[in-house]
Amino acid sequence: MLDLFISAKEAKPFVSALTEQQKNNALLEMARALRENAGEILSANETDIKAAEGNIPKVMIDRLMLDNSRIDAMAKGIEEVALLPDPVGHILDTYTRKDGLQIQKVSVPVGVIAIIYESRPNVTSDAAALALKSGNVCILRSGKEAFNSAKAIVDALKKGLAKAGVTESAVNLVSDPSRESANALMTANGYVDMLIPRGGAGLINACVRRATVPCIATGTGICHIYVEKTADINKALKIVENAKTSRPSVCNAMEVLLVDEDIAPEFLPRLRKILVDDRKNKGLAPVELRLDEKAISIINGIPAGENDFDTEFLDYILAVKVVKNTKEAVEHISAHSTGHSEAIVSEDENAKSLFVNSVDSAAVYVNASTRFTDGGEFGLGCEMGISTQKLHARGPMGLKELTTYKYVISGNGHIR
Repeated sequence: MLDLFISAKEAKPFVSALTEQQKNNALLEMARALRENAGEILSANETDIKAAEGNIPKVMIDRLMLDNSRIDAMAKGIEEVALLPDPVGHILDTYTRKDGLQIQKVSVPVGVIAIIYESRPNVTSDAAALALKSGNVCILRSGKEAFNSAKAIVDALKKGLAKAGVTESAVNLVSDPSRESANALMTANGYVDMLIPRGGAGLINACVRRATVPCIATGTGICHIYVEKTADINKALKIVENAKTSRPSVCNAMEVLLVDEDIAPEFLPRLRKILVDDRKNKGLAPVELRLDEKAISIINGIPAGENDFDTEFLDYILAVKVVKNTKEAVEHISAHSTGHSEAIVSEDENAKSLFVNSVDSAAVYVNASTRFTDGGEFGLGCEMGISTQKLHARGPMGLKELTTYKYVISGNGHIR
């Protein structure tokens, strides 16, 4: 690990000095290399899939699985990053003193960014692309389930870097996906400038507790949707179905549904038909509904347990609670949310305003699915993660969030 840390640190000044054109050329070569090496990547991914089957839930297998379309999407993501404005070298603020001394605040790369992630191979290419475009060196530490896929992807990316004449040490993969390597990254003071964990609550909490390097908490998403009494029911059903079932294994999927008591008797039976009965009839996995006392008096389901409103299920499971009004919905979210994404479905302007102004999460939606909390959907290209904290970065982390700033002071023999 020490050799890798040293190599990454030594590459930092060279990567930070790359011009926008050099970075863009390297990104395009990296995208091309992904497509050219798709066969090797898919073969490595097949090895990971076979090892994971029976050991992780089926919905997590979907996160791990690659095919030609997903590899092409990864390559397109890199190409989209190349098209984005360079975030480095911008004068953020300037001040000229009366004596002529000029003080400028200039955006610069963070330096060496370490990313610890679990079973999503596409994070490998996303992180590498964003780091390079923002002038940073990255150290990637994949979970063991995705390690072979990650290695094949990094091997391809390095071929692209070499073809573009950029040091291959700009992108680094930790060869040991053990807890020891994760701990080493968390405590790599002097080598790692920022640590970003991407994964479940266990990984993120471990990094936040143990890291002695600067760490950004990301990802854990106990996302809520509140269906307010004035909601258009057809609109609400469509939004809830999408937020829960389109891809339940990702952090922007809905985990908790709150329903106004005035609309619950009409809304909940229709919801159960769509999420349970209709999905069974189509041969799809039905959603397991875990209901509070009021909800279970209206529809059939499993009584909600003590922890069901504080769990990121990442599966076809939905906790449902009936609330009196918007105020109670906001209070519930305040008590149980992880600060990721929340939504209200409503036609009442006062209810929308109260919800938006009172809910303290990184992304707050009105009449839209929480599944949009994503760097690509927000126009950031791909993303480094979803920050659920408030200092430095919040929400989808794109290029600007991977920069910091320094002051550049220009004088003419000034002394104090």
